[in-house]
Amino acid sequence: MAESAPPFDLITMGRIGVDLYPLQSGVPLARVETFGRFLGGSAANVAVAAARLGRSTAVITRTGADPFGAFLHQALGDFGVDDRWVTPVDGLPTPVTFCELFPPDDFPLYFYRRPKAPDLELHTRDLDLPAVRAARIFWMTGTGLSEEPSRSTTLDALRARDRAGTTVFDLDWRPMFWTDPEQARTVYAEALRHATVAVGNLDECEIATGVREPGACAEALLAAGVELAVVKQGPRGVLAVHRDGTRAQVPPVPVEVVNGLGAGDAFGGSLCHGLLSGWDLTTVVRRANAAGALVASRLACSSAMPTGAEVDGLLARATA
Repeated sequence: MAESAPPFDLITMGRIGVDLYPLQSGVPLARVETFGRFLGGSAANVAVAAARLGRSTAVITRTGADPFGAFLHQALGDFGVDDRWVTPVDGLPTPVTFCELFPPDDFPLYFYRRPKAPDLELHTRDLDLPAVRAARIFWMTGTGLSEEPSRSTTLDALRARDRAGTTVFDLDWRPMFWTDPEQARTVYAEALRHATVAVGNLDECEIATGVREPGACAEALLAAGVELAVVKQGPRGVLAVHRDGTRAQVPPVPVEVVNGLGAGDAFGGSLCHGLLSGWDLTTVVRRANAAGALVASRLACSSAMPTGAEVDGLLARATA
C-alpha cells in the first residue's frame, strides 16, 4: 500500500489575482503607460513567501476560466506553490488589481473584482478537509469572510481543523469587499474562536476588537481565543504577545521604500517559517519584519519575496 504524502507545512486559503503595477513611480495611474504583471492576492503571496523560505505550501482559491487564470497557475508552479486546489469558475473573470506608487507611504489600490471575485466562490464540498486538518499551519484571511459562500466555507474549514497545529487568522480588513461592514466584527469573532494566531495592523485589529492601542489590541485578541497576537504598527514596529506571557516588541528595519504593498504578506510567510522552525518569539518577529522590509524596497509582491539568505543579509547590515 502506497504511503500517504506528508502534510503541507502551510496551506493558505483566500484571495488571488493579477497585480498590474506601474513601471513608473510617482506618476498618477491615468498617466501610466507601462505596467508589470505579477501574481497577487494575500493568500497566494503568503504561500509564495513561505515557499521561498523552503516550506512546502499550497493555496485553496479560485480563478476565472480565462488567460489570467492560466497565468496564475503557471506563476504558482514557478514559485513552487502547489495549485491542486486552485480551480476555475466559469463566467467570472480573474480579478485584476492596479496600484499607484508614491513612495514612501502612499500606494493606492484599485481592485477589479466584479461582478464577483472567483475566490469568493469557495464551497465546503470542494475542500480537502483531511489535508486542511493535517497541515502544520493553516492560514485564512478576513477577505475570505466578506461574502458567501466563502464565508461559510472558511468557517467550516476552521471548525474542521479544530485548532490543530497552528491556525492563523490574517485579519486583512478591506472595507470595500464587504456589502455590510457592520457584520465584520461578529464574523471575525467567530473566526477568532477557532484560530491560534491573529495577525493585523492597527486598523484591522480595531475592526476585530473595538480597541486601537496596541497592547489593548493584543490583549483583546488573546481574550477572543488566540494563543498569539501579532499587532503591526507601521513605523513603530511590531508587538507580539503570547498567552504564556512572552512578549516581543521589534522596531522596523529601515529601507528605502519602493512599494509598500506585499510587505505584510512577506511578513506572514516569514512568520509561518519562524513558527515552524521553533524560534523564540523575538527572532520570529524580527526576521518577519526584515522580510517585509525587503519586499517594501522592491517593486513587486510575489516575485520580490526574499530568501533566508537575503533576510540574513539585511539584518546584518541593519545591525552593523
